[in-house]
Amino acid sequence: MSQKDNYSIMVHGGAGALDNVKDEKTAVRYIESIRQILEHGREVMKLGGSALQAVEACASLLEDDPVFNAGCGSVLNEQGKVEMDAGIMDGRDLSAGAIASVSNIANPVQLARLVMTESEHVMLISEGAKRFAEHCGMDLTQDEYFLTPDRVEQLKEAKRSHKMILDHDETDTGGEDQKYGTIGAIARDPSGNLASATSTGGIVNKRMGRVGDSPIVGSGVYADNETCAVSATGYGEDFMRTVISKTISDFIFMKGMNAEEATHAGIEYLSRKVKGRGGVIVIDNEGNCSSGFTTKKMIHGWIEKGGETKVRFK
Repeated sequence: MSQKDNYSIMVHGGAGALDNVKDEKTAVRYIESIRQILEHGREVMKLGGSALQAVEACASLLEDDPVFNAGCGSVLNEQGKVEMDAGIMDGRDLSAGAIASVSNIANPVQLARLVMTESEHVMLISEGAKRFAEHCGMDLTQDEYFLTPDRVEQLKEAKRSHKMILDHDETDTGGEDQKYGTIGAIARDPSGNLASATSTGGIVNKRMGRVGDSPIVGSGVYADNETCAVSATGYGEDFMRTVISKTISDFIFMKGMNAEEATHAGIEYLSRKVKGRGGVIVIDNEGNCSSGFTTKKMIHGWIEKGGETKVRFK
């Protein structure tokens, strides 16, 4: 393997029981989307792109696909509106950008990238983030673009049940029969640089202004060239309280673990401390790929060290 082919990429499309995906056609739809997005990331790397460019490109494509709860197809809050969160991080110097509780932005991860590169800040929220997007020349997108029949029906069901539910919750059984619909992408490029991006529409019927872990550095998104890149998907409050992505990074830095060992230790910590629900994808500074989750399944895929594309729906 030549140096230029020594890259790794991982993406995820949510974790949970995924028992709502009962027919083969729907499962294939998820799998093929993940596969195509990974192949796009491969092309970015082959053309000399950086890890940061790869994760932004892959996350943007996940946001464009309405089957995932990010960008187009995001779930709706208590007022029937879309409020999205996203974060991106560059492992070279710990630069990061994040946006929270934004609407009318087709690709929130791209706005997060602009916050990182074109502002003095790490995070902008709500109307301030939208004004910054306009300042940067980013077009605003009409509300109708984000609304899908499935998301509208989900909100109706949540309101009938008088509760918040997560993406694809089967409300008759509750609990584990649900999909936590964050998306994410992580990468290591041939130069050894790591990057991470995470984006989400949040929780169905969530309170207006609720922010999850996706844009929080060290919780839903983290990258450091010395250790690893991490993107998380799950019940955001659990991930924020455990700072799970930074915790996994610390296992590598302080205990000399590799990606698999640190992922296992991180998931054990998440379960033991808060009975956390969800999962993570991890690439360490050697390009090793790993994943772990406390739910029944997690939709994710990877290309490890320039090898074959693999997708897992379990």
